[in-house]
Amino acid sequence: MNILYNTFMQKSKVFDMPFGRVYPLLVKKAERKGRTQAEVDEIITWLCGYSAEEIHRAAEDGTTYGDFFRRAKMNPERIKITGKVCGIQVEAIQDPLMRDIRYLDKMADELAKGKKMEKILRKAQN
Repeated sequence: MNILYNTFMQKSKVFDMPFGRVYPLLVKKAERKGRTQAEVDEIITWLCGYSAEEIHRAAEDGTTYGDFFRRAKMNPERIKITGKVCGIQVEAIQDPLMRDIRYLDKMADELAKGKKMEKILRKAQN
């Protein structure tokens, strides 16, 4: 019971957090590693289907992180994103909303680690 309650509370906190609180952290992480806000916007656009303008509006208007992802037109290619975030395999996360959030975390990590955008966006190699 306690484990289930703690898991619920952790999800609830993440889902209820303002997107405007998370977005600047994603940008700052990328910029510290020599990447740009435009690149962060590009990965969010690829994953969630939002334009840069929509991303910035959501960051300013109080949209929760959960609602940001609930309203997104998620890219079906996101299932190609694999690997660990915070020690957990993203593809093994059972809750679809949490998995989508962690997909963005994984992509932001890859951006900060210097991966090429083509690889981050899972584009086919010729």
